[in-house]
Amino acid sequence: MADKVKIGIIGVGQIGKMHLDKYRELPVEVVAAADIDEPECHRVAQLHGLPRTFTNFRELLALEEIVAVDVCVHNNLHAPITIAALEAGKNVYCEKPIAGSYADGKAMVEAARRTGRLLSIQLGTLFSLETKAAQRLIHEGHLGELYYAKSLGFRRRGRPYVDGYGTSFFVQSSVAAGGAMFDMGVYHISQVLYLLGHPAVETVSGATHQAIPMYADRQQNAGYDVEELGVGLVRLSGGITLFIEESWALHLAGAEGGSKIVGSKGGVQLAPFSYHSTVADMEMDGTFDLRGAQSRWRSCLPDTDAYDSPQAHWAAVLQGRVPLIDTAGLALSTMRISEGLYLSARLGREVTAAEIEAESRSSAISL
Repeated sequence: MADKVKIGIIGVGQIGKMHLDKYRELPVEVVAAADIDEPECHRVAQLHGLPRTFTNFRELLALEEIVAVDVCVHNNLHAPITIAALEAGKNVYCEKPIAGSYADGKAMVEAARRTGRLLSIQLGTLFSLETKAAQRLIHEGHLGELYYAKSLGFRRRGRPYVDGYGTSFFVQSSVAAGGAMFDMGVYHISQVLYLLGHPAVETVSGATHQAIPMYADRQQNAGYDVEELGVGLVRLSGGITLFIEESWALHLAGAEGGSKIVGSKGGVQLAPFSYHSTVADMEMDGTFDLRGAQSRWRSCLPDTDAYDSPQAHWAAVLQGRVPLIDTAGLALSTMRISEGLYLSARLGREVTAAEIEAESRSSAISL
């Protein structure tokens, strides 16, 4: 096992605390934290044994011993902090979505290329057992030529703050930039794009809705101005069709089986996981012992632990054990789709990938 890598964390709110808990299990030493809330930063640092704290993240970036930083701030702060970190010579692991706009996400990816540093985005679903199982089936040809997919995320009633959890920042476009599509859709869309082999986005058609009543005082106090439901149809290169439905709140009974990938020889449903095909001219529906497979893979295949979670992967990459999955590229494509859905809803028509990029504007908060 390689030596522990030294990192810093920027933002110790709800997500930052979750990341710090995970790092306890990994070959990573968090040596500093930065947050504008000085008392909370000190409290969290004491809880996790972090020797240094800062209220100005640039002071953390000046620490030579740190090789990477974990950015756990609100969406419209991702780009300025990440770009500053990359330019300071640090590798960056950033919370999802990549940023508040495609333009900002593209600037982050370009900064990583320009500086020669690593950029990874927290896309937890890429490391799920269901994703690994689907990937094995696809790579071994059991689905054949892929041509259709559905990205589905469902909450019956789970809008941040107005439905009773989280802060109001999640539902303000000035900070979060988007609603259900940015908060949860990024997980499901990126997962599907990954399994499809990351085809290029060609066109997007979509709509957004905010229709279900909420407590009036919560709505007013929150400044709620983002979508609770996003739906879309995406044309991908290679003739692949992607349908999207992502809800924070929706009057339906369930998630209809989760996301799906379909090919000429078979299809998979990701949650709960199942495989569907035709054998000897008979329709067949199959289930798998995923836990047993995972145990066997961990025992028999090298570096399996490097794909247990996005943070485990990031730690293994920093140690030089495995190459980095292009989570930044997948997150940027996901942002193009999400922003394309918003643009299509506003214009009332299908939009092209080139239009989405041309119309995208920075929503980053100046620091």
